Amino acid sequence: MLDETDDIHPLFAGAPKTTEFRKLRKRIVRYCREAIDTFGMVEPGARWLVCLSGGKDSYTLLAILNELKWRGLLPVDLLACNLDQGQPGFPATVLPEFLEKMGVPHRIEYQDTYSVVVDKVPQGRTYCALCSRLRRGNLYRIAREEGCSAVVLGHHRDDILETFFMNLFHGGRLATMPPKLVNEEGDLFVYRPLALVAEDDCEKFAKALNYPIIPCDLCGSQDGLQRQQVKRILDGWEANAPGRRQVIFRSLMNARPSHLLDASLFDFMGLGRDPLKIETNINDAPKLR
Repeated sequence: MLDETDDIHPLFAGAPKTTEFRKLRKRIVRYCREAIDTFGMVEPGARWLVCLSGGKDSYTLLAILNELKWRGLLPVDLLACNLDQGQPGFPATVLPEFLEKMGVPHRIEYQDTYSVVVDKVPQGRTYCALCSRLRRGNLYRIAREEGCSAVVLGHHRDDILETFFMNLFHGGRLATMPPKLVNEEGDLFVYRPLALVAEDDCEKFAKALNYPIIPCDLCGSQDGLQRQQVKRILDGWEANAPGRRQVIFRSLMNARPSHLLDASLFDFMGLGRDPLKIETNINDAPKLR
């Protein structure tokens, strides 16, 4: 059904008819549906605020969610939202024109958080952390104003892996971006339906459909050297052992608290031996000459 070419969402108009692209599309759809089902993201009748930055990941998210809704496989209302943060050189007309052309319900919001970030962040430091916090606060506000129950983000598998290692190397904790969480105020879900999708697949997908990509570095600030260093480490591991990223990612879905060291997750103090097993093993022990 997903491969019928005579009945598609406008976001897929002009899609390549190659076998390679069909496999790519089916893989992303499958992983997206798996994440939505596995982590319980669907509340029938809910409304989602789908955040669109103009990057390859958010375009992929928008297309796949609209395709699932188009096919009757995602029983929620979708509202695309772009937050124009006043970054210098941001092409303000690109996303509104694209969304109008695609027939996607949307809201474009302008908030000059860029000026605030430039004023608050010391020279030589990256803007990304404060910029992200201000963006998140505005998106939560917009979600409430639009009657949405969830803010939906385009973070993918590689974002999750990189965040895990950043926390491991620099934060001293085992944590990453969860596919589903509730905000601190307790009134909104945050979903990441692309949690199982590789970054490389998002890039191939967005390029194949010729979406108008907007670069994320218009402000001149890069997302710290820490994330770039982690990305290079993962790239090196992947080059030496293809599939290493996926193996590491699977480990995040296969945690064993009893084999870690966090006493708040596992009752080490209450761990005891079985008296019956002790007695049995003593009696069964081989006698030495």
